Amino acid sequence: MKTTRQNFLKTSALLGAAAGFPTIIPASVLGAEGKVAPSNKVNIGALSCGRRACSGGAYQDYEKSQIVAICDPKKDMRDARGQNWGIAEKDRYVDFRDLLARDDVDAVSIATPDHWHVPLSMAAAKAGKDVYCEKPLGISIEQNLAARRIENEYNRVFQYGTQQRSMQHMRMGLEIVLNGHIGDVKEVYVWAWGGRAGGDATETPVPEGFDYELWLGPAPVAPYSFDRCMNQHGAYHHYDYSIGFLGGWGAHPLDQLQWWADEEGLGIPYEYQTTGTINYNDLYNTAFKWNMEALYQNGLKLHFMDTDTAWKSKHIPGIDQLRKYGNMTQFIGTNGWVGVSREGLLASSEELRRKAKNPGPRRLPISKNHKGNFVDCVLSRERPIANLDSAIRSDIISHMSDIGIRTGEILKWDPAKEMVIGSDRAKSMMHREMRAPYDRLMI
Repeated sequence: MKTTRQNFLKTSALLGAAAGFPTIIPASVLGAEGKVAPSNKVNIGALSCGRRACSGGAYQDYEKSQIVAICDPKKDMRDARGQNWGIAEKDRYVDFRDLLARDDVDAVSIATPDHWHVPLSMAAAKAGKDVYCEKPLGISIEQNLAARRIENEYNRVFQYGTQQRSMQHMRMGLEIVLNGHIGDVKEVYVWAWGGRAGGDATETPVPEGFDYELWLGPAPVAPYSFDRCMNQHGAYHHYDYSIGFLGGWGAHPLDQLQWWADEEGLGIPYEYQTTGTINYNDLYNTAFKWNMEALYQNGLKLHFMDTDTAWKSKHIPGIDQLRKYGNMTQFIGTNGWVGVSREGLLASSEELRRKAKNPGPRRLPISKNHKGNFVDCVLSRERPIANLDSAIRSDIISHMSDIGIRTGEILKWDPAKEMVIGSDRAKSMMHREMRAPYDRLMI
């Protein structure tokens, strides 16, 4: 086996486990005062230094990892993160390809706008880097399915940046459901913050220090405007760069649904009917309101909607209690309901909620630190808690919602062929054109 930094780190981890040390890194490679020596930490390259990248500081706080290089096409953001994280100017890059060329970078953390998520993940995997990628996954179903190559072909570790699988109360809520305390699950309600309309597309000069060509990357060429890419929320709501908060925020509660559905072997729904509102002539031309009803093969009904639509609903059990929660995954059973949200764990009765402390034999894996779990898996080569296959499934639900709104059709999904069936127009929307030369990142 070729001796590389990653092989050395993996071997050190295995030795540590065999020796019975409580941490993955063995004592023989620890630095002063029992701390992990910098040379033995997982080296992270941060791809993007924008608002969402702020969570990357967790790598600096975790004892087994450190950020050694950063990249962003915006100089002011690059410099601000560099100063905050103590990254020297020589280790700050404009072009991701220069960062990926470094042999001492073990893994990357991607927090770019959505249209870069899968292309960068693929490029990093091909360069031999493990990948932590913020949600959502791709901007098309085709991109999502192609992402499987990260694990299957390039043998890289991939963590989906949904965070909520590393929150204790979320896991405990799902364990109540898995252990049958609400009886048979008949319906699931999922909601997430709605998107935005509007935005000013008036062309203005590209600011100094901003490589706009790289920011656009695989997206179509478009005139620069502040609202398109400097407004901190802009790229989340333009169709060239995302499918809006259907994926951007929807990924969080849908991931909780999928965590449970995977444990039950349910896959994803086979039929989808979605209505929604899109202002196609606005700069922000993604759905900002939506209401989806979908069916699983076993008859389970899924409702996925924006928060405002959910709060106005008169059909959601316990909605008066839940109306203050901006995101929610609520399981409705024959004996009660359980809802999990970032803000809390709720149930139809206090007796049911108390089951969380001792729910029964069916338990989910435990992670208390989402980025720490990723770093641990880089060392152990195990699958992280938010694995790629589950991410692909939950993200496809978002895309089926988006395509359903844009076509106005009832859509069906073939789980064996992994494609939309019954509508040529909808099937064609599984694909998005990518601009050269960035399209080659997917090959």
